Amino acid sequence: MAYDYDLLVIGAGSGGVRAARMAATYGAKVAIIEEFRVGGTCVIRGCVPKKLYVYASRFSDQFDLAPSFGWQVEASFDWPTLVAAKEKEISRLESAYTANLEKPGVEIIRDRAVVTGPNSLRLTGSGRELTAERLLIATGSHPFIPEVPGAEFGITSNEAFDLPTLPKTILIEGGGYIAVEFATIFAGLGVDTTLIYRGDCILRGFDEDMRRGLEAALTTRGVRTIYQTTIASLANAGDKVQATLSDGITAPFDAVMFATGRRANTTGLGLETAGVKLNDNGSIAVDAYSQSSTPSIYAVGDVTGRAQLTPVAIREGWYFAETVYNNNPQKVDYSLIPTAVFSEPEIGVVGLTEEEAATHGDVDVYLARFRPMQNTLSTRTERMVMKLITEKDEGKVLGVHIFGPGAGEMIQLVGVAMSMGATKKDLDRTIALHPTAAEELVTFKSPSYTYRDCKKVG
Repeated sequence: MAYDYDLLVIGAGSGGVRAARMAATYGAKVAIIEEFRVGGTCVIRGCVPKKLYVYASRFSDQFDLAPSFGWQVEASFDWPTLVAAKEKEISRLESAYTANLEKPGVEIIRDRAVVTGPNSLRLTGSGRELTAERLLIATGSHPFIPEVPGAEFGITSNEAFDLPTLPKTILIEGGGYIAVEFATIFAGLGVDTTLIYRGDCILRGFDEDMRRGLEAALTTRGVRTIYQTTIASLANAGDKVQATLSDGITAPFDAVMFATGRRANTTGLGLETAGVKLNDNGSIAVDAYSQSSTPSIYAVGDVTGRAQLTPVAIREGWYFAETVYNNNPQKVDYSLIPTAVFSEPEIGVVGLTEEEAATHGDVDVYLARFRPMQNTLSTRTERMVMKLITEKDEGKVLGVHIFGPGAGEMIQLVGVAMSMGATKKDLDRTIALHPTAAEELVTFKSPSYTYRDCKKVG
């Protein structure tokens, strides 16, 4: 059968763009369909604008430290200036993504696509029917909003970047990456910030020292944390949003934000017409090569419900193209993914937590807490935390957890060493770079404590 294209990609986010570009480079006739803006969540309303806003929020900390270094600073913040500067940068990035697609010959179609069969789709705007030997679903995910009365009066991360004015007060529900990062942003910009979470501590799944360290840091920065609580309902109260919490407390806020997770964009996509199986959470079930239950349909990125991280989506898109269009089968290794939380201070992690490592055999834990050097001339007592987890007796490094300035940058390079199978002895052979925080990772002399038979000793 003759098809219109070799590959049709639905969604021009990080994974879809990489897959389309590389498939075209390998000679495939490719079109990519996007109903919003090229670049996807990460570039347009995710990690890129978020990191820019994190940078903006950190100036208040630097201004607080400035007098201890001899500087006197008088500063004010203008929200519209930040929003405009952000928009200029993401527009530049969108143009770059578009150019990178067009260079190898990928056709960009601005429309919404609905799957109509194993090898076909319909553009809902124009009504055109297109066919391809293969379809790649890369539609990403969207913020999940709990079904509570008045939920429409809340916002999500999608809207937070472009609020017409900076709120004076905000309530954020959630305890994951997005919640704590936006708590950091708003608090750093001078917003009275309250964070509520249904659990008993933020960042479930992270190492306990990282969780408790950030919890204390948020409190120091004036963020109120309320645990084992959720939003029961929201109501319009003039220029305020009236929030009623699950404990019965009612209070007004200038803005209320849901940061309660994300869900795959599969609703209304027509996947059932092609027999594509979904997981219980609505994501697309795929095998190690990103192939769905329908052989001609593949999926990459957040829509698959695997690791919801931009670099992972990019790698999945790359390996899809390698496997299908370059006769070079590749599978993504999800066992060792460095990740960072761009809070203030940052958290950077790679590998196993202390609790996870303890179930894998006897392990040593090295732990250091110290004041970052930039704080030593001031009265700030905030501590940096460096944690190294290894197999017993200077064996293989199983996990590294860093809490403090520059944690994200450090953990990227730690990830390189760990992917090569680094051991504690390898770190010991490395000469320290002084004075840095990272030197702590190569100067640990003896374990702070050990786990034997899953029991903490020493």
